Amino acid sequence: MKPYFGGIRHNYKNRTKKIPVATKRHWSLFLCGLFIPILAITLFFAFESDNAQVISETAYMPEPSVEPLSPLLPPTQIEDIQPALIQNNTQDKSVTLRVGQGETLEELFRRHNLSLGDLSVMARLPQAADHLRILLPGDEILVGHEEERVISLAREIDEINLLKITKEAQGFTAEIIKREVELRLVNAHGNIQRSLFEAAQEAGVADAITMNMAGIFQWDIDFIQDVRIGDRFTIIYEELWRDGIKLTDGNIIAAEFINQGTPFRAARFLGVTDGTADYFTPEGLSVRKAFTRAPVDFTRISSNFDPNRRHPVLNTIRAHRGVDYAAPTGTPIKAAGDGKVIFRSARNGYGNTVILQHGGNITTLYAHMSRFASIRVGSRVTQGQTIGFVGMSGLATGPHLHYEYRVNDIHRNPRTVALPPADPISSEYREEFDNLTAPLWQQLDVHRPPEFTAVSN
Repeated sequence: MKPYFGGIRHNYKNRTKKIPVATKRHWSLFLCGLFIPILAITLFFAFESDNAQVISETAYMPEPSVEPLSPLLPPTQIEDIQPALIQNNTQDKSVTLRVGQGETLEELFRRHNLSLGDLSVMARLPQAADHLRILLPGDEILVGHEEERVISLAREIDEINLLKITKEAQGFTAEIIKREVELRLVNAHGNIQRSLFEAAQEAGVADAITMNMAGIFQWDIDFIQDVRIGDRFTIIYEELWRDGIKLTDGNIIAAEFINQGTPFRAARFLGVTDGTADYFTPEGLSVRKAFTRAPVDFTRISSNFDPNRRHPVLNTIRAHRGVDYAAPTGTPIKAAGDGKVIFRSARNGYGNTVILQHGGNITTLYAHMSRFASIRVGSRVTQGQTIGFVGMSGLATGPHLHYEYRVNDIHRNPRTVALPPADPISSEYREEFDNLTAPLWQQLDVHRPPEFTAVSN
């Protein structure tokens, strides 16, 4: 009889028995195959979850801020960022040259490492030459450049005119640009109680306008010697404005000065002979005379015309046939009228002397100069041209100009002699002059100040 096993296997293997190597490799491969799919499934669901979160957040993201960056940064960060942006956007740069006392444009170009060759070329341009040569302290010149090479240059000549130089393919070109300004007419009047300048300042008139008025009437009024308390003036002049800002004062259009009861009037008129503006009386006569009474800006009259004067150096009675105008050494001496130089040298007690020959057998003499201007015998000079400089050469006790006026070699008092008039307005312009100036004379009448009456205590 066969033994009964009851369907249960009793043939157990010994668990301490070593497993073959092949069997271990089989189980390792099996486990790896099982682990990799599980890891892949886990990562897949994790990625889907993150992606869904990003999409969800984007769907509800607020609008981005449009505020400029600069206000949100500290000041130091703004300063660091802006230059970098400028340098990245363009290779051209600009620099403002500020003129100091006694500085030249060449010195400024050297200091900023700009091309002196470009400066030399620009300085030879006809429209630019004077404006690059004559500089005043405080002037500013804007130069555009790439490295040391100049690309452009701009300089404000005055409130209206601007010099602009540009580098073109063929070289530098210069032009004067006229900027638009608004001209406003201003009326001012005053009554002299202490001095002309005080009265003008009280009327709101700048010193420059006061000086211009004195220059207009200088042939008829000696503003140092002849002005009196009670003298009156009325001025109509321009103010230059741009964008609601006053830039400066302009020209005097019309003026009246009443000196010791005698009125003198003048109006500015453009259109005579050479096209330059000048001042004329209501009768069409030029306010200019053929000669000025004082050919130097003096501080005082140190000695008048006097045929019986005692000489201050020789201490003898010796006629003083001219007028001595005291002024600082080096003050420019100007030709009293158009003429020709007939003498230029040292002359005994006169020291360094110039004599001019004018029309009508008139000569003028200028003595005690410290030095001569760039003139020589035979040179033609015009009224107001500098012919020398104040000094005390020869017999002199201090720096001054000794000035003589002679007619047919006879000495006349320069301060009182009747001076020949300049040319009047030509007939072809007279009607135009009358039409333009008629309303100006009316305004002077309207704004004439009342007479000043001194009140005694």
